[in-house]
Amino acid sequence: MPLAAFQCADSDRAQHEMLAAIDRFRSAGVRVVGVIEERDPAIVAACSAGALRDISSLQSHNIYLDTPRADTSCRIDATGVDAACAALLAQIPAADVVLLSKFGKLEAAGGGLFPALQAALAAGKPVITAVSEKHRDAWRDFAPAATVLATADEALAWFAQTRGRRAGDQENGTTMPS
Repeated sequence: MPLAAFQCADSDRAQHEMLAAIDRFRSAGVRVVGVIEERDPAIVAACSAGALRDISSLQSHNIYLDTPRADTSCRIDATGVDAACAALLAQIPAADVVLLSKFGKLEAAGGGLFPALQAALAAGKPVITAVSEKHRDAWRDFAPAATVLATADEALAWFAQTRGRRAGDQENGTTMPS
């Protein structure tokens, strides 16, 4: 299963590394699709993601609830995450690699971005995500053999390995940086 996850000390660091990986993949001619978390500086809650940004279309999907549902303190708007996921599903077949902002509460329960994760894996596409400490047990249960990443450079090296080539080898006209 070609799965890897950034497991950084905090979400901001993981998202920073994912953005850097997107830039490096694109520079190498790798077709990368996915969604990245965008924080809203006005939100000071523990869960402060305001939106998911589609890295291909640049469409933003609001995922923050101003008022949580009565049965929880969670402010994630599952409807917004579902919309981002639905938009991403059509892009997966043409991708070389799929980046998903996070494996969190929704994904651990089989929702959120989980359908995109399943679709990418079913299509044989490598998937990179981020996992917080809070959800690492659920991630390990789902993907016990997943590679742990700390930097964008590690993500490129992992991708090259999953594609059966070393950094710098050519395949389909793309060159991976070393």
